[in-house]
Amino acid sequence: MAAAQKASNGLWQQMIALQEELDWLNYRLYGVIDEDLCFSGNPPEIGLGQRPFEIKLARDMAAGEAESSWFQRHGSTPVTSIPSHWPPEYQALVQRRLDAIAANRWIKLIEQPEYKRRWNREPWAKQQERACRDWLLDHLEAQCHAPELLTCAQLADRVRHDNAFQQVAALYLGTDTFDAQALVAQLVAEDQVPQMAACRYKAKAMAKFRAWQETWALQRVEDAIDARTELPETDPNHLSPEAAATLKREQVGDIPLPPKYAQADFAKASYWALRGKLDVPKERWFSLPGCEKGGDSTLVIGWAGLDHLQRAQAVASWYLDRKEQEGWSAEALQPMLVALDELIPWLQQWHNAIDPEYGERMGDYYEGFLQEELRQLEIGRDALLDWRPPAATRGRRRKHAS
Repeated sequence: MAAAQKASNGLWQQMIALQEELDWLNYRLYGVIDEDLCFSGNPPEIGLGQRPFEIKLARDMAAGEAESSWFQRHGSTPVTSIPSHWPPEYQALVQRRLDAIAANRWIKLIEQPEYKRRWNREPWAKQQERACRDWLLDHLEAQCHAPELLTCAQLADRVRHDNAFQQVAALYLGTDTFDAQALVAQLVAEDQVPQMAACRYKAKAMAKFRAWQETWALQRVEDAIDARTELPETDPNHLSPEAAATLKREQVGDIPLPPKYAQADFAKASYWALRGKLDVPKERWFSLPGCEKGGDSTLVIGWAGLDHLQRAQAVASWYLDRKEQEGWSAEALQPMLVALDELIPWLQQWHNAIDPEYGERMGDYYEGFLQEELRQLEIGRDALLDWRPPAATRGRRRKHAS
């Protein structure tokens, strides 16, 4: 990292030097000056505060002839002398540039802070922190590509003895003595969004989500009608484009635009940052809040790259383990059924052909699975629509009835 910082600073200072050459080249090309004040070779690196206009500004400030917050704002040190480590020929060129600033009113006008590139950049410590965080997240995400759910504690166990993870985590935290589980939980929390809509949004925003569901349902009807135009004309379900258009007008009509989300609609600011006004997923993980298994209170997660069928399979597997192995109550199991209920329309849209592995239509299969579980638990389908997560409590963990 020290070598990377040195290389980065060197490139940055080369860029500053080359930008200066471009500036002075253009002064001549546009006729502001007649003299060629460009360096003939590769210029030396220039740090912040070392450009000719900055040297002049520092001198004026030292003489009490100017006031400026330029150096303070940019975290640079005022330099009143031409740096002595530069090659003599470059020092001489910078002096000629200083002379031009003093003698040419047009150069004096343009060689001012208002017209020069600021070269602001994120402090190295922040760059390093972000790079380490991204590396850690990438590494954690790579552990989760299987179609399964796991807890943050289980994910932490997968990297606890990973030497590379431990080294980068120590660099990220500034110490090599840290709690791997706490770190994983923190990193995941900032890059996950709940699978259940009622956990993503505040209660008042659920009406917007229902409006989106209605729009999707109408679009599915429209797509199904359009698909009939692709059938052979001998097929009794075939429709001509004209007949399809008529049927869409009758059954669908104009599909209204669903309302956009606002930051205040999301239960957490991190969800808004990951989803935005159109609720477009950008997170690394989905989660099932409140579905933590016995003896492990850390968040239950799955990889956001799983398709709808893989998600449904993972949720159903977790559900059956909680039901059959831990004896959870209907109330405790209900959030997972809510998650399945929201996935089923997508399963029926994208995964309802005969599955070559299972020999069934998986959308219909999970619809039947959900109905049977609701029957056994004596939960009405409407209860899934009305479900809301329990209010958070401080210092106490919700107990699952057995």
